[in-house]
Amino acid sequence: MTKTLLLLLLFPAIIFPQKGGNQMNEEFKIFSPAFEYGGEIPKKYTCQGEDISPALKWSGAPEGTKSFALIVDDPDAPDPAAPRMTWVHWVLYNIPASVQGLAENVRDSLPEGTLQGLNDWHKTGYGGPCPPIGRHRYFFKLYALNSTLPDLNKSTKAELLKAMEGKIIGEAKLIGTYIKK
Repeated sequence: MTKTLLLLLLFPAIIFPQKGGNQMNEEFKIFSPAFEYGGEIPKKYTCQGEDISPALKWSGAPEGTKSFALIVDDPDAPDPAAPRMTWVHWVLYNIPASVQGLAENVRDSLPEGTLQGLNDWHKTGYGGPCPPIGRHRYFFKLYALNSTLPDLNKSTKAELLKAMEGKIIGEAKLIGTYIKK
């Protein structure tokens, strides 16, 4: 292969490096064995099924991570064609840095020290996808923090985000979709 041809083949990769599309940091990743990034969330994890949380796994946390926070929300509420709000499905924080995932249906067996905030049903815990119309996107956002947070007493997503200001050292994202059938 000539040097010119090799340069032409490599040039786009040098100028336009490929991004994973789902991560701020290519090394820090969150995924689920239940569905692929951008794929359909199985009915089991929705209001039309068992409404239990899917298993989640992560890897590559940044050095200095002391805890994790997880926010699951739907930016397409109530209608993806005319979204008016982001609906919060789950708020967790102070997940220990040693934890590398959450088991399916983790309701009453959260890792020791993990605290929950309120979802938009004004409850703690996971509330699965239940879109009133159309196919919605669900963002599972995992934040690596350089500290643990004080007990925020069943905080909202907004209160948690404010408490995390200046403490986020990494973010990983998983997106799933769902439409009622």
